[in-house]
Amino acid sequence: MANFANTDFLTVAEVAEQMRVSKMTVYRLIHSGELPAVRFGKSFRVPESAVEEYVKAAATGRHTESA
Repeated sequence: MANFANTDFLTVAEVAEQMRVSKMTVYRLIHSGELPAVRFGKSFRVPESAVEEYVKAAATGRHTESA
């Protein structure tokens, strides 16, 4: 299990705002496994580092857009 002691988490809304996409897009990325997230109760939290890695990978073409 990952150690999240020093990890900053973002809400789905915060991730959507940072990435300039809809919340639904963020949920799709989470459910597809492309964006790791932790579930707290009924909501998801995404490690800030995971968002940074995803954006870097997308910028270099390592992620493909799904229709």
